Amino acid sequence: MFRSAQHDRSGRLCGKLTVPRDADNSVCECERRKMTATEIYESVTNGGASDFAEVVAVLNQYKPWCLIGGLAVNCFVEPVYTTDVHVVVVAANLKPIERELKAAGFRMKQFEHSTNAQRLASKLIVQFTTDARYQEFLTNVTQEEVLGVIIPVASVENIIRSKVWASQDMTRRLSKRKKDELDLIRIAEAHPKLHGLIPAEIVKQL
Repeated sequence: MFRSAQHDRSGRLCGKLTVPRDADNSVCECERRKMTATEIYESVTNGGASDFAEVVAVLNQYKPWCLIGGLAVNCFVEPVYTTDVHVVVVAANLKPIERELKAAGFRMKQFEHSTNAQRLASKLIVQFTTDARYQEFLTNVTQEEVLGVIIPVASVENIIRSKVWASQDMTRRLSKRKKDELDLIRIAEAHPKLHGLIPAEIVKQL
């Protein structure tokens, strides 16, 4: 999924992964030697790639599951940096997954539509959606490499559906809804044949 490390004037693009400019130490290391995108992500997120691999190992004990959200969008378009991992699991499996992650040192927080897991020092946040609409996504997945691990990712059609739902949810902050719109624009640019699934007002901006 990712190429070898590079950088440009507008930002730091290392292995097709845009790295925030405040990660100066990690960027310097990237320039000293060619690092893989996973190594860079591990550095700038304080262990996020390792945390991700550990979460995947737990989730693989409770199949089916799949990735959604911005990290899943990255599987189908030019990737951008994100520390949020959005996951769908079988609703009945969420509690035992929580127990496994707590035992592994993750802190769990409950929200209205999700349960989040995060290690104390890590920037990686794993969000388990509790919205029942996403359960059907589990039946239509593709296997993709994400941060060095092969995992089930929701179909691009279902990712579009989820992004439309999120962008139109007026209870969410405007900044979050605009980010979802941007993800839809990224998909629309890369996949013109999918324009029919994306709101017309977004396609018109292309």
